[in-house]
Amino acid sequence: MNSSLSAGRPSLVTSELNRLDALSLAVAYRKRQLSPVEITRATLKRAAEIQDKLNPFSFLDPENALEAARAAERRWRKGEPLSPIDGIPTTLKDIVHVERWAVRYGSRTTDPAPVHQDAPSVARLRKAGAIFIGQTTTPEFGWKAVTDSPAFGVTRNPWDPAHTSGGSSGGAAVAAACGAGVLHLGTDGGGSIRIPASFSGIVGHKPSYGRVAAYPLSSFGTVAHIGPMARTVGDTAAMLDVISGRDLRDWTQAPVSFPSLNVFRLDWRGKRIAYWKDPCVGKVNSSVGAAIESVLKDLAESGSEIVEIRLPDQAGLLEIFCRHWYVGAANRLSSVDPAKWSALDPGFLHVARVGQRYSAVERMQAEISRARFGAAMDALLAKFDFIISPTVPVLPFEAGQDVPPGSAWQSWVEWSSFSFPINLSQQPACTVPCGLTEDKLPIGMQIIGPRGADGDVLSAALSYEEMFPHRFLNSQWPVRGLIPKLL
Repeated sequence: MNSSLSAGRPSLVTSELNRLDALSLAVAYRKRQLSPVEITRATLKRAAEIQDKLNPFSFLDPENALEAARAAERRWRKGEPLSPIDGIPTTLKDIVHVERWAVRYGSRTTDPAPVHQDAPSVARLRKAGAIFIGQTTTPEFGWKAVTDSPAFGVTRNPWDPAHTSGGSSGGAAVAAACGAGVLHLGTDGGGSIRIPASFSGIVGHKPSYGRVAAYPLSSFGTVAHIGPMARTVGDTAAMLDVISGRDLRDWTQAPVSFPSLNVFRLDWRGKRIAYWKDPCVGKVNSSVGAAIESVLKDLAESGSEIVEIRLPDQAGLLEIFCRHWYVGAANRLSSVDPAKWSALDPGFLHVARVGQRYSAVERMQAEISRARFGAAMDALLAKFDFIISPTVPVLPFEAGQDVPPGSAWQSWVEWSSFSFPINLSQQPACTVPCGLTEDKLPIGMQIIGPRGADGDVLSAALSYEEMFPHRFLNSQWPVRGLIPKLL
């Protein structure tokens, strides 16, 4: 701890340091009440405390993290921070490229050599002074909505380690929930930010496609998004503001700028909210449905109009998505030496082989159907301010399983049908906690807005957070004795 930055302030226990958000840390850095070095050490300590039981990290980089923290400390001491997130501990999913780190994609088949160039989002975070703590776990190539891989094992839910953290950004969600970092970079191709955020009781935002540049482009194409995860809406918005922007390496981005990210306290009076009640496949767990409808009742009492809807072509969306996703898996498999296929997750290998059987015509038909659905979603959101739904129709289930045991589902896609349609249509979607079950497992609520309206979606999330703090979980630590309670 640097004495010049800590003199005169009350002592803080580690659990308190790990609960501070980015805004609070920036204020404390500016006032010399806390040091980026002190916070980075506390973050690395927390990461080590939870790693054996929960397995959120595939790689930690304490030496370089502390070196970066010392540089941030010098900048704050001079009153010259690079940005409001200078010196803020940050994790990066083991899918995005980070200069001087090996990016393994959760696989034993990938090259262990370090990469030589940051992904655009990583470069923006580095330029802003974020402290890179390490890489968070993902299933192999991010192919499914739970987090386990042949390379790094099973990542577990912080509220009950017998349950899954969700995926594929499961490691990031667990690290966020437990205070092992403030800002967390995830990816979302079918719900991979929103699902683990819901299961772990944090905030996750899938941006409008193209707001955050993607390079290298995902093997799964333009259903895959990059976005922020954090314990609070404010931190999520601050991170998105940093990582947003054009990068000429990403040809899939529109050559025009998105609207600026203006996040404000939204008035719910007069808002038209579409309630997406039923998933594309199956039914909603009764605890999940009750939690969402309790929120909607309060929003109605605040002056919002609630209208129940189904999505356009809802029955056909599963097949449209599978044609995209499975062909993407086949595309990824084509880059793996066949001699190494035996080292792959058998589930990934299976869906990749299914993808190989789709014809070019079937894939193009899926593209046309997707475009028709996307246009219909744009038209729907021209009539409503937001769509609200459960984030996931099920509760966190047994770790190490791809589907809830005892269910009739064969694939993670089937129980993810509140999330994958919004990857097809590319609207922004933010998940926020909306309470706990009797068994202390988190439930998430999804807020969806028009393409480009990330600021409005995050404003709605922020207002919800402020209006209904009893439903938000950032005042609590995950239980089961893993995380010390605030003293």
